[in-house]
Amino acid sequence: MSKKLTTQEMGRLSVEAYREADKLPLTVVLDNVRSQHNIGAVFRTADAMRIERVVLCGICCCPPNQEIHKTALGAEESVGWSYYKDTIEAVNALQEQGYQVYAVEQAHDSVTLEDAARKVQRDKGLRTKIAVVFGHEVFGVQQEVVDRCDGCIEIPQYGTKHSMNVSVTAGIVMYRMSEALRAVK
Repeated sequence: MSKKLTTQEMGRLSVEAYREADKLPLTVVLDNVRSQHNIGAVFRTADAMRIERVVLCGICCCPPNQEIHKTALGAEESVGWSYYKDTIEAVNALQEQGYQVYAVEQAHDSVTLEDAARKVQRDKGLRTKIAVVFGHEVFGVQQEVVDRCDGCIEIPQYGTKHSMNVSVTAGIVMYRMSEALRAVK
């Protein structure tokens, strides 16, 4: 029978040690995500994957916030974050810093998440800095933001719905892209 690991056995970092630890060159941008619970879930997953930061834009609520904290469980204190009123400004700033910025959106020329991850692995040695943009729960990533991005990444779906919850989508993308980045480290 399996016995759950204790916190000590898992060897988790303190918040201070996490802040000092090397991070993957992966940034998450939230474009007008309205649910504070979704924002908190993104912070929690960002902490688990040890990504650089979360960029909150537009109507996104910012920490400190009790509703974000309910799902982040303190990850909003360990993961770096910033806020931009306009998502286009955030995308422009990231591109100026050398990031390849991808909207996670269903688009005519999107590539699958798996193809995007394979490209990161093929380009090993370049240590690509990547930012992924996730959009509003109903409307997705704004078209003008999609237009400004370097491309679109799509998660293939096979059911009747055309989308998944933004925090679920962010979790899938963060996990797969972080695995690709770790493979080239």
